[in-house]
Amino acid sequence: MKISIFPLVIIFPLIVAGCTSQKPTETTTNTLVQQLSELCIQACNNVLAAGQPLEEGPCLLNPIREDRIWVCDVAHNPRQPIDDLPENQCSAYISGEANHFVEVTPDCKFIRAK
Repeated sequence: MKISIFPLVIIFPLIVAGCTSQKPTETTTNTLVQQLSELCIQACNNVLAAGQPLEEGPCLLNPIREDRIWVCDVAHNPRQPIDDLPENQCSAYISGEANHFVEVTPDCKFIRAK
């Protein structure tokens, strides 16, 4: 009995490509984090330009965009006790609605994205 491997040569790569192409790549994730970080920094600079103080570490964007899983928060680097007060944190993050955040300093420098 002779078995043709031709169909497997054609079908197998399609199956593998279909299974792997749906996962976000590290580059895609890094690009998203970079874009959200830039939006957060821009919002921070807008608040500073309007003359509002940021030393208490307020939430700036709750959420950052319509997907509602990222927020933008002001914190100190290194962290201070005021940063851990619920009134100075984004409510969407505290409630669990958002599960990622971007933090910037009171002078709008990037701290971290998680």
